Amino acid sequence: MDFRKFATVPPKGWNSWDSYGASVREEEIKQNAEYMSEHLKEFGWEYLTVDIQWYEPTANSSKYHDFAHLVMDKYARLMPDEKRFPSAKNGMGFKPLADYIHGLGLKFGIHIMRGIPRQAVYEGLPVKGTDKTAKDIALNNICPWNSDMYGVDVDSPEGQAYYDSLIELYASWGVDFIKCDDIANSVIYKGTHKKEVEALRKAIDKSERDMVLSLSPGPAPLDNGSFLQQNANMWRITDDFWDDWSLLLNMFDRAERWSGLSRSGNWPDCDMLPLGHIGIRSVDGPGGDRQTRFTKAEQKTMMSLWSMMQSPLIMGGELTDLDEWTKSLLTNIELLNMDNNIFEKYQTYRDSEKIVWYGRSDKHEYYAIFNISDVSIELSNEEIDELNVPNSGYDIWQEKQINLLNAKSVEIDTHDVFLLKV
Repeated sequence: MDFRKFATVPPKGWNSWDSYGASVREEEIKQNAEYMSEHLKEFGWEYLTVDIQWYEPTANSSKYHDFAHLVMDKYARLMPDEKRFPSAKNGMGFKPLADYIHGLGLKFGIHIMRGIPRQAVYEGLPVKGTDKTAKDIALNNICPWNSDMYGVDVDSPEGQAYYDSLIELYASWGVDFIKCDDIANSVIYKGTHKKEVEALRKAIDKSERDMVLSLSPGPAPLDNGSFLQQNANMWRITDDFWDDWSLLLNMFDRAERWSGLSRSGNWPDCDMLPLGHIGIRSVDGPGGDRQTRFTKAEQKTMMSLWSMMQSPLIMGGELTDLDEWTKSLLTNIELLNMDNNIFEKYQTYRDSEKIVWYGRSDKHEYYAIFNISDVSIELSNEEIDELNVPNSGYDIWQEKQINLLNAKSVEIDTHDVFLLKV
């Protein structure tokens, strides 16, 4: 089974982290799903993902509670907290919520941590289908920022059996998307946890369920690009991304390095889009409960860069609070067509004030001039020619045909973008 067919275009969806941190509740997942189904599904937005700590009863923000009690079954597999997810009662897990999401014509995702719960090790819980316990397969390669898990010895058949049992459970729930954390890059253990990535890949393939596999956190090592292509659909190329210009400016460097490795089914991931109303119960990033601190120009630049390098588009803001401006960013047909259909894309020019990208699909060519300076810039027709950018075409953000020969120049505001389809 070729897992790349699960994500032939960059996945598009919503994740609960930017708005709710570790504390999202069932009704909040449903309200975002309902909005997506009604307003965004027709544009290709389809994944609803419950981020970290859905198994922790005390989770209330993006701050982790060290050694908190976690909800799990008799085989050391984490289960949704029934107070936050009432439909999970009676051992139903996420199946009722996944069924609800599927009923809206959407797909359901969950966040998991690499490894096996430390609590399961202390309690001596068995590994399903084996005569071993959690203690027998646990490795002391723990996550540096979350205390919940030990690593798993996947060189042992029992270690692989544990991952098989996890994916078996998720498949029975109807999970379509798995975001696995503490696996793409480890500061302590110097790189990607390759053996556990491979164990997940084997388990998903064995399940025969179409599940997109997304790996976090970043930055994933560029040297592991080929390995990641062979085992995952998405992998983070950055640490958590927030609404700060310096982080967006830095993403141009990452996008240039990784864009050549993106292809159908394999998408380097620039992280979530911190747009609209974010930080509702997430205290990460530059401020608490807020509207995004990106200017409108920076929001266009982010959407253009993510789409031109074909990053997954995962919205972080509360969908039910979207204003018309933010909604317009997510429903720009020409932008989304570019994101879905280009097969060649790369940076062609960079200096201290501007960056130029080129992309090509079967039917069109795309040109982006990004103003990375802190002042507006005006480019003459001659300067545009020198950048190998055409003087006429369809302006994707103005949503109209333009001819710069008539205007003789183009002005690009600070941190803004000129995006042309020809």
